[in-house]
Amino acid sequence: MKVRVPKGAGNNAQNMNQMIRQAQKMQDQITDLQDDIEAREFPISVGGGAVELVMTGKKTIKTLTIKPEVAEDIEMLQDLIISAVNEAVTQIENTTEDEMSKITGGVSLPGLF
Repeated sequence: MKVRVPKGAGNNAQNMNQMIRQAQKMQDQITDLQDDIEAREFPISVGGGAVELVMTGKKTIKTLTIKPEVAEDIEMLQDLIISAVNEAVTQIENTTEDEMSKITGGVSLPGLF
């Protein structure tokens, strides 16, 4: 009795190697993107320009500018600073998610971002 081997059955190792190469390429692209985003600056302005800040992609504040007229109202100043920081973090996270989905094809990969 002869046994027929399904077409393409002998290529499992080749397919696995190709998948590994694709995964490595994706990992390299993700690493490059993360480095790129960390190097970027995200400028934010709130309160009609009363508070401006620049946050890096590493989520550290690089600059903070406060107009003198809001310095007198401490509660408003606190609210504006909180708003600016939150807006910057949101913008960084949205940028990361959008650009990461271009690489991963929209598949969520736990632990990456």
